[in-house]
Amino acid sequence: MDKIAVLIPCYNEAKTIEKVVKDYKKALPEATIYVYDNNSSDNTDKIAKKAGAVVRYEYKQGKGNVVRSMFRQIDAECYIMIDGDDTYPAEHARQMCDLILEGKADMVIGDRLSSTYFTENKRPFHNFGNKMVRFFINKLFKNNVKDIMTGYRAFNYEFVKGFPVLSKGFEIETEMTIHAVDKNYHLVEIPVNYKDRPEGSESKLNTFKDGFKVLKTIAILFKEYKPSAFFNIFSVIFLVLALGFGVPVVVEYYKTGLVPRFPTLIVACIFLIISLLLWITGVILQVIVKKHKQLYEILMNMMDKHNE
Repeated sequence: MDKIAVLIPCYNEAKTIEKVVKDYKKALPEATIYVYDNNSSDNTDKIAKKAGAVVRYEYKQGKGNVVRSMFRQIDAECYIMIDGDDTYPAEHARQMCDLILEGKADMVIGDRLSSTYFTENKRPFHNFGNKMVRFFINKLFKNNVKDIMTGYRAFNYEFVKGFPVLSKGFEIETEMTIHAVDKNYHLVEIPVNYKDRPEGSESKLNTFKDGFKVLKTIAILFKEYKPSAFFNIFSVIFLVLALGFGVPVVVEYYKTGLVPRFPTLIVACIFLIISLLLWITGVILQVIVKKHKQLYEILMNMMDKHNE
């Protein structure tokens, strides 16, 4: 087992990967640097290997697929995950590792948004997207994480081996954050300097396509992690519709003793039934989620005893 493993998912980062590997080897000389090449066509793997990294390959395209392989294959006391585009300086790596190794955090988040991100990043829609994702997750999951989508993180062994990676692409950071908040992991955020990509290095993140995937992931995870709240929202909507259609019919019945609008009454009853079914669905699924959380805690306790 490595003491520190630096994980670098890469896709066509030939212009920057040598500097990234050398910077982190200098900052963390005891660490093993792993570069996972994700079907690059520009000799990223050869450059990384020459710079001193351990190069491995993931042939299923997408950052989430790369992270899944990293977490499964590598055992370490502390993991540092960074991007290969030289946007995260190595100067913060030691502090992040110390927080993990000293047991002061389960996951350390490199917070770009409280530092230089908005002045360095020249893509306004990326900036807006980061703010929007942060707002939704903090409201839906009742937390105050400052940077949801940062690619600069440190983890302990328990988090890595207990994290079920479901995402295939850039939604992976959002999934990590929600999982950590839901499972009550201790998160520590530290402001980190961020610099925009050097000239000639292109972002693989599509603002609209990947942004839509992130928002879709938030909605799906909200449904899966907090089904009671999710289904209650729709239950209330259908209840309001049922009352909107049904109340005038009932009022008219009490006034005249007649129900002249049977179709409207039928629609109101259908909406009321849907509302009740949605509410019951949320209650049942919330019980299942609670049981899964209990099972997760038992599995984590078993893992801790095994590691001892």
